[in-house]
Amino acid sequence: MIEISSASDIGRVRTSNEDSYGVFSPAVYVVADGLGGHAAGEVASRMVVAAVHDMANEGQEIDTAALQSAILRANQQVLDASAGNSSYEGMGSTATVLHVDEHAGMAYYAHVGDSRLYLLRRGIFRQVSRDHSYVEELVARGELSEAEAQHHPRKNLLLRAVGIEERLHVDGDSFPLEAGDRLLLATDGLTNMVGDDELAAILGGEFTGLADRMVAQALAGGGSDNITAIALAYEPS
Repeated sequence: MIEISSASDIGRVRTSNEDSYGVFSPAVYVVADGLGGHAAGEVASRMVVAAVHDMANEGQEIDTAALQSAILRANQQVLDASAGNSSYEGMGSTATVLHVDEHAGMAYYAHVGDSRLYLLRRGIFRQVSRDHSYVEELVARGELSEAEAQHHPRKNLLLRAVGIEERLHVDGDSFPLEAGDRLLLATDGLTNMVGDDELAAILGGEFTGLADRMVAQALAGGGSDNITAIALAYEPS
């Protein structure tokens, strides 16, 4: 059984919500954070969600490769739309997609950008995805600490995103699920405003209204960006 809690909010600063998200059967979840401004980012993030929706409805086996293919399809669609409309020039989006196969007890995911996938298991909270960002590369090379990365002036500079270039490498993997696992997909409007300890505490708490509580915490922290969260609670059937 999978319980789902989801929410999205424009935040306190932005004039439009360029985040998009989707919850589709069979157990497919996506968050996308649009880039480009002037509402073009919203167009790009919606195209990501639409491509994932189409993939979920095709009736094919859904694994990591299928999720990666959906993101690559969205990449081409965003590039084509940008080329055909000057107002869409430069638009793009992050993409983080998850599929839970309840029968196999497996989670499959794929992503580009800095929208994140987290896992809370037996009280241990960890980021499963790896940000495709300038500061994450510096951290990986040992040139920057995690604490320094939080306040780096170029922390929002992405190295990979949907709709930026033809050749896009989409990260992906899978892992077995355990009873009691909780998962979180989130855009950076949440993760930049709410620390890991707070996220873990909310994710491990009462499930009803969980995503709304995360959004409320991000708004209380300033709400400087659009905020989107999808939380899942997994129990084997």
